[in-house]
Amino acid sequence: MKFRKGQGILSSLGALGIGIAALAIALTVAFLVMGQGKDQIGSIDNLDTDGDGTINNSECIKSIACNSTSSLQVATDTIPGWVPLIIIAAIGGLLLGLVKMFK
Repeated sequence: MKFRKGQGILSSLGALGIGIAALAIALTVAFLVMGQGKDQIGSIDNLDTDGDGTINNSECIKSIACNSTSSLQVATDTIPGWVPLIIIAAIGGLLLGLVKMFK
């Protein structure tokens, strides 16, 4: 397949968009699974809830499984902060490739 000038780099934007959408879906599912798992662990370990079905942090410390799930949630919360920086770097790289190609 032969591309016209710049067409190959512009097609990379579509792949970047699909990757970003897949990352967003994966993170959403991961956060939902961890939240539901934490609530289920609380019901199994008979931990006290705040009245709305969620476990308060003082009760979560009593359970190893609940505490590890909370630690994993805190660690995973840092990922979305890096996503915009990665997207900007990727788009910047594609733009530099376009500038180089048309020069």
